[in-house]
Amino acid sequence: MKTKIIFVFLILGMIITLPVFAQSLITVKTNSNSYKEGDTIVISGMAEPIIKDTPVLLQIINKENNVVEIAQITIAEDGSYSHTVRTEGTLWSKAGEYTVKVAYSIGSIAETQFNFSPKSDVTATEIFEVDAGSHGTFDVNYSINGGTVKNMLIDKDIFALIVIIETENDGSITLEMPRDAFDAKKQDQTDDTFIIIIDGIEVPYQETVTNTNSRIITINFEEGDSDIEIIGTTIIPEFGTIAVMILAIGIITTIMVTKNRFQIPIRN
Repeated sequence: MKTKIIFVFLILGMIITLPVFAQSLITVKTNSNSYKEGDTIVISGMAEPIIKDTPVLLQIINKENNVVEIAQITIAEDGSYSHTVRTEGTLWSKAGEYTVKVAYSIGSIAETQFNFSPKSDVTATEIFEVDAGSHGTFDVNYSINGGTVKNMLIDKDIFALIVIIETENDGSITLEMPRDAFDAKKQDQTDDTFIIIIDGIEVPYQETVTNTNSRIITINFEEGDSDIEIIGTTIIPEFGTIAVMILAIGIITTIMVTKNRFQIPIRN
């Protein structure tokens, strides 16, 4: 709470003591969209015009609006500035989205966001045996932070692997999916993207590893989420021949009833 008050007084001090610059501008960006505990965040941007002896004021807050970092940053002669933060210590204990806010001169404020995962929330890789009915079972390797996996099942009608989770807070799940049981392919048999839907809302994902045997994807989720649908084009070889046609229909239907939630922010 004290750091919030200090930041507010710093802003008020700037408003009282600085001359008005109608064209004052500031930008801010980070060197990544996501970090784990122990990573170094590099925050940088540009401020103009340069006001002598006037720093950029920086604040990082978590999703609960708690301040985890506050700083005054000197601006270089070319108007650039940068600041590094090590994601460790008691303040860095909550998983989820963090916001970087910077202020410079009167009314010149910018912000950007990133996701953070503390090590204490990370679960070691586990194996879930998925029931494929009369086709037996197949294994999915996974790791999750911020929650637990309650079940995995298939819906062959929409070519989906459905992961049911119980969340403790915001987090992510990484899944290694075997190609011989579940995949997404174009008509020319090159890799296609999966459709990811969480509780009826389409979300993006990151694919970290792709090889001849499996595909590894990471999906971010929010506290309270429960059902993650991963829609491909083939699930169990016997059902793969008409997958592309059915998937096309499914995609159109899905887009009509869903909207994007996790937008990747455009960084300055």
